[in-house]
Amino acid sequence: MHIGGLYQALVAQKMADQTDGIFFVRIEDTDQKREIENGVAEIINALKDYGIEPNEGMIDEENFVGEYGPYKQSMRKEIYQAYAKDLIAKGLAYPCFCTPQDLEKIRHDQEMAKERTGYFGKWTKCRNMPTQMAYDKIKNGESYIIRLKSPGNPDKKIKHKDVIKGGVDMPENDQDIVIIKSDGLPTYHFAHAIDDHLMGTNLVIRGDEWLPSVPLHLQLFYVLGFKAPKYAHIAPLMKTEADGKRKLSKRKDPEAAVSFYKEEGIPKQSVREYLMNIANSNFEMWRKQNPNKSIEEFAFDLKKMGVSGALFDMTKMLDVSKNVISKYTAGQLYDEAFAWAQEYDQELAQMLENKEYSLKVLGIERGNAKPRKDIAKWSDLKNAISYMYQFDKENSNFEYQKITDKSEIDKIVKSYFANYYDEADDKQTWFDKMKDLAESLGYSREVKEYKANPEAYKGHVGDISTVLRVTLTGRSQTPDLYEIMQVLGKEEMLKRI
Repeated sequence: MHIGGLYQALVAQKMADQTDGIFFVRIEDTDQKREIENGVAEIINALKDYGIEPNEGMIDEENFVGEYGPYKQSMRKEIYQAYAKDLIAKGLAYPCFCTPQDLEKIRHDQEMAKERTGYFGKWTKCRNMPTQMAYDKIKNGESYIIRLKSPGNPDKKIKHKDVIKGGVDMPENDQDIVIIKSDGLPTYHFAHAIDDHLMGTNLVIRGDEWLPSVPLHLQLFYVLGFKAPKYAHIAPLMKTEADGKRKLSKRKDPEAAVSFYKEEGIPKQSVREYLMNIANSNFEMWRKQNPNKSIEEFAFDLKKMGVSGALFDMTKMLDVSKNVISKYTAGQLYDEAFAWAQEYDQELAQMLENKEYSLKVLGIERGNAKPRKDIAKWSDLKNAISYMYQFDKENSNFEYQKITDKSEIDKIVKSYFANYYDEADDKQTWFDKMKDLAESLGYSREVKEYKANPEAYKGHVGDISTVLRVTLTGRSQTPDLYEIMQVLGKEEMLKRI
């Protein structure tokens, strides 16, 4: 499933929820050549993974919920054929016996005459065929399709008001399009008009590649005697390249496939949050003003969707994801990360098996006013917390930064644990003792004191804490050192030293 399909479904679900409407999933599978095994289940499960569950529609390959089923077009064949027969009886459709070779000749002749191509006007060989002749051909077993007898005039224009794009003028359709194929199944164009009418659809949200089809679709509703729904055409997700922008493509871009986010371990809430961010221009400001509100409380507006394609930016998505994960409780983070690791990273799964200890590790700098924001996806987690599980002195860099003399490092570490460390200390007491240690060894208690008079000190308290941080973790950048020390405990820290 393409991320654009998820984007579209999220918008549709949001609109349905806000208007006390029904969001439903209809499987449009009339092109049997494109069918893949378990394709319906893949779509339904992909939506479900991201919290997008329809009120009505298909729930697996054969079953559905709702009063307007089946919600799979290949299961509605007789309905479409009944409408096609009715159109033929009214002189609004007809059987066409043109072979692929006939159609190729028509196209060739049109190109030679420098005319637009298609089955219309004087090129419609079968449009005015006598009824008896058509009947005899069918009786003789000749292959045929059913075409719409278009009432359109290309010199006239329709005025269409799209919910997202606003007013659009387009020429009327004059093509006698196929409505029933030779296999007895309808084309998408014909099936969707009938289904939207019978299912009571009043708003169709779809990709803007369908915008050129609007004249044809409105014509079908008119010919069938139905009231047309409103249309909202969503611009495609775009990606920047050196020479400009292009559509996000599954062939070129791994992030275009919905499966990518599951494999990388980007939480579904992060994906939903980012898609809403690019769907509505005012969402980002709303989120800043309402950092703790559910995305469901945001008042989505179709009219605030961009007319041109929204730019899809993975860096921005990961920033959004960091914010989302920063609000997780340790328990929530553990459950999601452990479930992901069991499927995608056995080493991380083994690391997290001790749940009691892991909850302490994941609770570091979590649940406070400024929670840590160093995790964007579960595939980041192993590197972010591995030092809390294994002290890999062989592969650690031990970049002590300012204080690099080994005897000075030895003196700082031994003095701290011999004279100052007490695991019962609260954070303020712990930090005051860190300042006492700094002062006793010729470092300033405050960074600003050192900056005001650097010649008077060997360094400052921050340099002292860096020595302890690097000695205990092998890293110069970590979350809160006090919390790390509380989780590691004295016995483990002394082993590491």
